[in-house]
Amino acid sequence: MADPSSVAERQVPAQPGNNGPSGDTAAVASAAATDAAATDAAGPATDAAGAAERAQRAPARRRWLPPIAVALAGAALFLAYLRLSWTVAANSDGAGNVLQAWDMLHGNLLLHGWSLSDTSFYTTELPQYMLIVSVLGRHGDVIHVASAMSYTLIVVLAALLAKGHATGREALARMLIAAGIMLAPQLGNGVFVLESSPGHIGTSVPLLATWLVLDRAGRRWWVPPAVGAMLAWVLVADSVTLYAGIAPLVVACGVRAYRKIVMERQPVSAAWFELSLTAAGVAAIPAASAALAIIHAHHGFTVLPLENTLATGTQLAAHASETFEGLLVLFGADFLGLQMGLGLAAAMLHLVGLSLAAWATWLGIRGYFRARDSHDLVVAVLAAGVLITVAAYTFSQLDFDPKSSREMTAVLPFAAVLAGRLLAARLMSARLLPALSAVLAGYLVILAYGAAKPPLPTENQPTADWLVAHHLSYGIAGYWQAGSLTIASGARAQVRQVQVAHHAMTPDGREFQASWYEPALHYANFVVLGPSKPPTPGLGTVADMQAIFGAPAHVYHVGPDTVLTYHQNLLADLR
Repeated sequence: MADPSSVAERQVPAQPGNNGPSGDTAAVASAAATDAAATDAAGPATDAAGAAERAQRAPARRRWLPPIAVALAGAALFLAYLRLSWTVAANSDGAGNVLQAWDMLHGNLLLHGWSLSDTSFYTTELPQYMLIVSVLGRHGDVIHVASAMSYTLIVVLAALLAKGHATGREALARMLIAAGIMLAPQLGNGVFVLESSPGHIGTSVPLLATWLVLDRAGRRWWVPPAVGAMLAWVLVADSVTLYAGIAPLVVACGVRAYRKIVMERQPVSAAWFELSLTAAGVAAIPAASAALAIIHAHHGFTVLPLENTLATGTQLAAHASETFEGLLVLFGADFLGLQMGLGLAAAMLHLVGLSLAAWATWLGIRGYFRARDSHDLVVAVLAAGVLITVAAYTFSQLDFDPKSSREMTAVLPFAAVLAGRLLAARLMSARLLPALSAVLAGYLVILAYGAAKPPLPTENQPTADWLVAHHLSYGIAGYWQAGSLTIASGARAQVRQVQVAHHAMTPDGREFQASWYEPALHYANFVVLGPSKPPTPGLGTVADMQAIFGAPAHVYHVGPDTVLTYHQNLLADLR
């Protein structure tokens, strides 16, 4: 309707024979009727335009909903995994990486003078540690934050990779299956392997990102060099990339190229993408070796040599048994040796996820033997990755125990992605999603139960507090005491790892900086020994210390540890 005031104020010219008040009233009424008709005519057009504009905005809002949902889910998972990580005490393995990140932050980017373990994590987790150390300092919480961050990224990336190019309900089912299988690591060994110190599980983050590029980018010319560069980058940090990343890519692409060129008699150009990816994967090996050689030439870090001896025939049976238990640990289903209770119930529920992963892996491997490719390239790579990684672990000469499954952690996200991509449609057709939703709810309960557990302090925290309280700032200890004491004290008590050999003391051969042992730079006046029964590995007893350094000025017993103080610089007696 028109505004009455505007109608009343309108000037209406006088008409012949209509000069009185009654004529003016008729003119005003006529104008009002005209305005009302115009307004009523414009109303439907305006409503239609508004509806069209709202219809255009609605898809835009819907496009933002999935990323927002993924971000919120990732934040919630990070908080849960942070709490879960605290159920395992930070130890000296992670402490070494904290100290390396601190050194890099303060200008030693190539880690000059550092001797690392057989895995450097130089291009994978150390940059992440640098970011966190810049905020938290040299503290044990760095290890927990980094572990929670890495595992959250792995779950999210696995869900995105499982989605593939699916849409709608199938896309959601794929993502939930993949994420659900990985959702709740098993308390104890499971959390230790997946969410404690830097390990090979962190290598899965850039590997999954590499497979995402392969999946989303399509057969473009730049994809092979990009994939090769990403694999070389990861290989600099972790040799596991050889059999979890490079070998699967070469096998999958090589088989596809052979099928096209030889079996189907297509021209070589038809397999240019597969051949290019194969070449890029192989080229990543010398590229990573060249990068490490450059670092070494500029006096950067060194790493311990890898154990590359294969298992003997008599060892394989035992190794196969240990591999089986390792897979149970990775998938949260290690029921071996458990008593009746919640722990056993949780492990048995995780057998559902392990069964789905095994089924999907079998389907992925079976695709290699079909007359034509029955799966996409990413599925072929992941299936080969699972098989090669498990075989490499079984045939290795590792000191097998449940925690050694950290060497094959890529199996977990790879198999979870396979389950999402290959089983979602089958399970939807079989109307099994309600049952799987109940299993997923159980996994959420298990995750919440683990996250509610009380946090554990860094290993040797009471002794670290005692050292700080007694103003002991620089000393030596065995490997498993030194690093954890340093970060537990916030580096206010710096303890360096040593070992005893042939009645003499030398620096421990891993995760150390050469300048730590320079008498001209540091004054070490105490020794920390772990429990004497058994003695701390590689260090010795009080009698051993007396034979090397002489009688101590004081001997203190701090919980299970023994602290010996001296009035001399112990570094002068190190070889």
